[in-house]
Amino acid sequence: MSIKEAVTSVWEGMSITLSYMFRRPITVQYAGPETSQQSIQHALPSRYRGLLEVDMDTCTACQACERACPINVIAIEIEKDPANPKQRVMTRFDIDAGKCMFCGLCVEPCPTGSIQHSREFEASQTNLDNLVLRFVKPEAPALPYRPTKGATAYPRRVLGEITRELIKRWDTPPPPFKSE
Repeated sequence: MSIKEAVTSVWEGMSITLSYMFRRPITVQYAGPETSQQSIQHALPSRYRGLLEVDMDTCTACQACERACPINVIAIEIEKDPANPKQRVMTRFDIDAGKCMFCGLCVEPCPTGSIQHSREFEASQTNLDNLVLRFVKPEAPALPYRPTKGATAYPRRVLGEITRELIKRWDTPPPPFKSE
């Protein structure tokens, strides 16, 4: 390599570096959840994929989302209702946010749109088991939703409301059970 090529190469690299010194920065300073969380939520792109959220009021227990997930993030268990053997109930609907790669493949096959990506993104935890979002409480099984024939729209709670209720503080002690 000649001296001329070396000097030219260094000059090209330095000129690019210097050009960025005189541009306005594009980084947005993140101040944390205690300061104007709403403005951060509204600044996210429209197609942003945050934490997954399931509205159990419209879930049909079809398990399409569980089958579509390529890395088994979603765990659904369906059993017969002890009070009514002809009726099925969901005894478990867990989403492991620590394993989720936010691909959106589980959202697409849902017939009622009950599983969606929320705009929530803060879920840091000191214990990995606290990242398992449990949408069905073991003591209160959920009945599958029965959509009316020909319906094209389904009732849904405000997106993000359910996930905010399930996310624990970052320093919350681990649950008494291990996640599977």
